[in-house]
Amino acid sequence: MGFVAANAVGVGTTTTTGRNAGVGTATGTIIYNSTLNEVQVYKGNALGWTNIGESFIEATGGTISDYTESGTAFRAHVFTSSGTFSVTKAPSNANTVEYLVVAGGGGGGSCNSSDGGGGGGGAGAVRYATGFSVSATPGSYTVTVGAGGNGDRSPGQTSHGIAGSNSVFGPITSTGGGGGGSTRDPSSHPAGGSTGGCGSDLAPNTAATASGSPGGTDGSSSPVSGWGNPGGSNATGSAGAGGGGAGAAGSQASAPPHPSPGGPGGNGLSYSITGITTHYAGGGGGGAYNGNPGPAGSGGLGGGGAGGKGVDGPEATFSTGGGGGGGGMIPGNSKNGGNGGSGIVVVRYPIGGLAATAKATGGLISFYNNKTIHTFTSAGTFTASASFSETVEYVVIGAGGGGGGTNGSAHVGGGGGGAGNYKTGTTPVSGPFAAPVSIGAGGGFGNGTNVAPVSVGSAGGTTTLGFPSPISSVGGAGGGHGASTGPSNTSGSGGGGGYPNRAGGPTSGAPFPGTIGATPPAGFAHAGGNGYNPEGGAGGGGGAGGAGSVGTGPGPNYGGGPGGFGIQLPSTFRNPQSTVGAPGPTSPPVSGADTSGKYYVAGGGGAGLLQGLPGSAGVGGGAGGPYAGAGSGSSGPITTPGGFALENTGSGGGGGVRQYPSPDQGSPGGNGGSGIVLIAYPS
Repeated sequence: MGFVAANAVGVGTTTTTGRNAGVGTATGTIIYNSTLNEVQVYKGNALGWTNIGESFIEATGGTISDYTESGTAFRAHVFTSSGTFSVTKAPSNANTVEYLVVAGGGGGGSCNSSDGGGGGGGAGAVRYATGFSVSATPGSYTVTVGAGGNGDRSPGQTSHGIAGSNSVFGPITSTGGGGGGSTRDPSSHPAGGSTGGCGSDLAPNTAATASGSPGGTDGSSSPVSGWGNPGGSNATGSAGAGGGGAGAAGSQASAPPHPSPGGPGGNGLSYSITGITTHYAGGGGGGAYNGNPGPAGSGGLGGGGAGGKGVDGPEATFSTGGGGGGGGMIPGNSKNGGNGGSGIVVVRYPIGGLAATAKATGGLISFYNNKTIHTFTSAGTFTASASFSETVEYVVIGAGGGGGGTNGSAHVGGGGGGAGNYKTGTTPVSGPFAAPVSIGAGGGFGNGTNVAPVSVGSAGGTTTLGFPSPISSVGGAGGGHGASTGPSNTSGSGGGGGYPNRAGGPTSGAPFPGTIGATPPAGFAHAGGNGYNPEGGAGGGGGAGGAGSVGTGPGPNYGGGPGGFGIQLPSTFRNPQSTVGAPGPTSPPVSGADTSGKYYVAGGGGAGLLQGLPGSAGVGGGAGGPYAGAGSGSSGPITTPGGFALENTGSGGGGGVRQYPSPDQGSPGGNGGSGIVLIAYPS
């Protein structure tokens, strides 16, 4: 069996079996395949063998996943945060893609101290189709990933969870899920792709009509309205009803007599467009009274948060579009609804030939610069057989903390949330093993209204790569509220401090030495910035690349401090076809960084503004930003929360704004960004 290099005169002949046995391992090798009667060229690890004359779409954006399905190689671009799908080549005979667009889920309803439970949030609508034509002129398709709606945090009020935000791919829009009804809420719930369930009440309530269409099945193409269903209605005195999911309606809670369990959320729909079959857009479960034996409602398949039983409703899973869980009653104690899950956008197309075979499985798999890269944006398992023996390079980042809130008595804007701990290095590993991977969820925002008590942001979750010697990175601390000390969370970056002269949160993480490379065992993290001394604005959250900045002052200049700088990922993971991470500086003042202005992670959240006096809000991720996907502080109006950090960056959320002197009120902070795990080894 013969083969020749691409620049030779002749072309060698072999069978498919001979080709797959090792013929042509160098990019550019050409053979004549006598099995298929076709001339083929080897285009490298990602594209494999391609017939001469064939041409396929070439594009950049999102996280890349290359895989083979039913004998065809596909490339999926997975967007867990907003960006751009940029087409550089779209031949007329192969210029169509398929897409999945899932909007953000609605927040769960709250429960006051004498009712059964809040309703679960509705899931974001799901739009899926094949045969969507793209073009290289102009070639840029805006991708917006909708944020999950906040759970209701004003128990006892006539209110409800907040609707999720829309997700967009070019001209395609998917509608966010409606919020769940809070207890004693007779008003219409927010409209949405799927709508939220009703909360407990003294009279029957009927859930709002969904804008999405019922009847979807797993993997099915959707109508223009997307797939969506209504939440459950409520009988008199029952617990909270479940929110609607993309595949099924939410369920009504059982009516008294006790026990009165909460209604389950409707299930979502599953798709394999990323190469991993996954459920999306499950409805949130309804909350329940902790004194009854009946359970709270379960969350629907697809990331729906379960209802709370005597506790706050859990948050939905990020990047699924699931609805948040409803809060559950405990006598004398009101409970909040959980936040809805952020959405996701996926675009895929065939790339010809067969995708390269990875030596291990798990996560989104791509190939760059003779390395195989596994990217985990959600929980999974990194699995290898007994033949696997490699020195792997890894990045493990904890989730960012939420920004602090503020109100009319908290003096200044809220402090920025701290970034998750950042660890990278190399380690030899041998199979067989099945290493579990968990991805920390971003910390929740701090309250900032005149109804709910003002609060600090919550810490981000821990991210773990479960090798035989597990590698864990804790989340960043939440930002301080307008009058508190910045919180800390061991080796995560600290939260920003508030007024007057409140200290930023400390950290036990190691300082960044100024050169991108392997971290010490403690990982990189920095303290949050102080509130200005003697009085001034709140401090920014710490980042993996630097400390949060002090707020501006002296009074009456009450500007927020910028968050700490993030870090650019190691060069191994800077695939130009992918946009893992977020924008950063194009002239970085550190060694080992490039000037692309891409691939930045783990920045601190900026502090919010005291509106009405001189000053400005702090930007996320360092002066000159926003960088690294960190949330910037809110500059108003009071209906505007602190900026949400981008998912899968580990960056902190921005602090809330205080408006002064009239109305003397404040806003909540923004949520932190979830963590991420990256693994690479020679292909």
